[in-house]
Amino acid sequence: MLLITGGAGFLGSNLAATLERNSRDKIVICDYINIQKEKNLKKRNSRKIVHPKNLLHFLNKHKKEIDTILHLGAISSTTEENINLVAENNINLPIKIWDWCGENNKRLIYASSAATYGNGSKGFDDDNSLKKISALVPLNLYGLSKHIFDLLVVSYLSKKNPKPRQWVGLKFFNVYGPNEYHKGSMKSVIAQIFPKAKIGKSIKLFKSHHPKYKHGFQKRDFIWVEDCVNIIIWFLNNKNINGIFNVGTGKARTFIDLVKNIFKNMDSKSQIKYIDTPKNIRKNYQYFTEAKVNKLRKAGYRKKFTTLEKGISLYIKDYLNSSNPFR
Repeated sequence: MLLITGGAGFLGSNLAATLERNSRDKIVICDYINIQKEKNLKKRNSRKIVHPKNLLHFLNKHKKEIDTILHLGAISSTTEENINLVAENNINLPIKIWDWCGENNKRLIYASSAATYGNGSKGFDDDNSLKKISALVPLNLYGLSKHIFDLLVVSYLSKKNPKPRQWVGLKFFNVYGPNEYHKGSMKSVIAQIFPKAKIGKSIKLFKSHHPKYKHGFQKRDFIWVEDCVNIIIWFLNNKNINGIFNVGTGKARTFIDLVKNIFKNMDSKSQIKYIDTPKNIRKNYQYFTEAKVNKLRKAGYRKKFTTLEKGISLYIKDYLNSSNPFR
């Protein structure tokens, strides 16, 4: 049995879709289901749903059946300010899951985040050493919570406490793709731009407030969600590999590139209006992210990553511009 926390969310529902098609394992989803997330599951046959408050009870009841926990659930908003809420969901719960997997000899693959790298001044190297991870300075509460759990994981490795049979932390960069529609302002830029572009409205991008970057030339490592799913499944198939790994393409692209490709797939000209970055996020704004993927490649992952051009084309033609945009 594979249990996916956050299984009705963006990444979780995409993973469930692929696993349902390719895996013989029973898939169980643990998540808070609302009207929007319910749409992410309408095409799924795997409808065993566990409410998060019942998670530990479910785990203990099904110890023999569960092989792996894919912990993707979290408070993922980068503007969330409720410390208690974030700590409970992004630190305390993962600790309980880690301990349970260790005590019961189970496998754990969990979602970390590129937000742990902060402004990137310390680089984007997924080195597992406590010294390297400790040097990172996240810019928001979400990134800090993921950073703290990564630190705890690395520190646990030096202790005698039981560890999961396999443990993998994945630092996801800027993921985009179907089933992210419930995320509001946390949706990818592509999903936010498309509805306006479709009806001919001008697209708003944040101005640069950094002398090194022109307006629209801020860069992100945008990664197609199916590439993320492929990496998770690769780790599922390679049970002896442990560690914290970046999940990005290794190639940063500008927002200008992104917008031009959106309009290209809609056969229209790009219309861009630059607006001031809101002051409440301006000091924590990331101007550049780019995953170092050497470690993942060295571990043996060989698949090529989807280019931004192809990913945007797939997203628009197969989902965003479809009468049924869900996967």
